[in-house]
Amino acid sequence: MTLALETTTGLTVRLRLADDWFEVCGLDRLIPGRGVAALLPDGRQAAVFTDRAGRLYAVDNRDPFTGAAVLSRGLTGTHRGRPFVASPLLKQRFDLETGRCLDDDAVRVTTYEVKAA
Repeated sequence: MTLALETTTGLTVRLRLADDWFEVCGLDRLIPGRGVAALLPDGRQAAVFTDRAGRLYAVDNRDPFTGAAVLSRGLTGTHRGRPFVASPLLKQRFDLETGRCLDDDAVRVTTYEVKAA
C-alpha cells in the first residue's frame, strides 16, 4: 500500500491476526526506515515498518538467531530490489515481504498482512 503523507492523518496501522485486524498505532507515528514494536494480544511482538514510498511491512520482532526482540530497531534497506531489515545484533537481513533470511535460507521470521485504515 502506498499513501501520500498528506493523507495519513487519522489513519491507523492494523495487522491481520487470525480472522481479525489488530490496531497497532497511528500511521503518522511511523517514520520511513525506522521500526515500531507492537505488543500483540498473545504476548508476541511485531516489528512494523514503512518505507519512503509509503509501503507498510510487519514481521515478528524476535531475532531468530539470538532470541532477542530487536528487529524493530534494525536498519532497513533493499537488496536486489527486495526490502529488508537487518538485525541490530548479528546483522542478518530479513526480507520484509516474505520473512526469509537473506543470509541463511533455512531461517525465516513470521510476516503479517498489514494495512492502514
